[in-house]
Amino acid sequence: MKRVLLLILSALLLLSACADSGSSGAPTIVVTTNILGDITSNIVGDQAEVMVLMPPNSDPHSFDISASDAARVSRADLVIANGLGLEEGIVSTVDAARAEGIPIVEAGPAADPIPYVSGQSSGAQDPHIWTDPQRMRDVVALIRDAITNNIDGVDVDSAATEYDSRLVELDARMAEQFDVIAPEKRKLVTNHHVFGYLAERYDFEVVGAVIPSGTTLASPSASDLSELADTVREAGVRTIFVDTSQPDRLAQVMASEAGIRIDVVSLYTESLGDENSEAPTYLDMMDFNTAAIAIGLS
Repeated sequence: MKRVLLLILSALLLLSACADSGSSGAPTIVVTTNILGDITSNIVGDQAEVMVLMPPNSDPHSFDISASDAARVSRADLVIANGLGLEEGIVSTVDAARAEGIPIVEAGPAADPIPYVSGQSSGAQDPHIWTDPQRMRDVVALIRDAITNNIDGVDVDSAATEYDSRLVELDARMAEQFDVIAPEKRKLVTNHHVFGYLAERYDFEVVGAVIPSGTTLASPSASDLSELADTVREAGVRTIFVDTSQPDRLAQVMASEAGIRIDVVSLYTESLGDENSEAPTYLDMMDFNTAAIAIGLS
């Protein structure tokens, strides 16, 4: 009997220890995308637990949240989202958290959003704000203020200032590398409309997209691919950029239809990669993409 009691007591102690290790007592900030999650982690450090919903190599347009993660969102002290329709599978969860009184901060509206100018999403606001590091400086300020106003006992001013300076340096590096591309070659074709902000910031022309939409959930028709092939051939485009989180089959089909040699180059346009990739952080992602674009178009 004593042995049974000792076993039960040991089991209870073990369960208690596991529960304690899973709850640090620190405030919880839930972030929808891994790009914003990386930036938030750099700003808040270990003063709060940052829970990022989307793992590396996720497509934010098609990502669906699990029931357990949805429950954690409902217990968050602060939720940081991209907004502008990016996280299509998480909208209802974020709206539910907002209805429960949880502070919700959306980065997109704070970054002076621009509309899509062509394709199926024409006129809608473009959520791909992170392709312009200058706009992300506004996002850093937004996250800093949101944490300061909603999380007690934290000091993020110096970390936010430091990260802002790194964005200034990133912007300068990108501009310098893009300067090597001749004006007549500064033409972008992507798997979907993702580079509107980058094009505006660094003076590129967006020639078209394999999926003529701002979301990867759309599908091109045969005529869409044929028209893009004609446009690419006439514009003299020799490189198409696709996202690592998406298959490049449609881009290869379009390139073949164009009847000219076209390289299909993978970039991290929608998501960070894992820790062993070229893009484990936002800054790494932007540096990698910049170098690949400069090489591909030079």
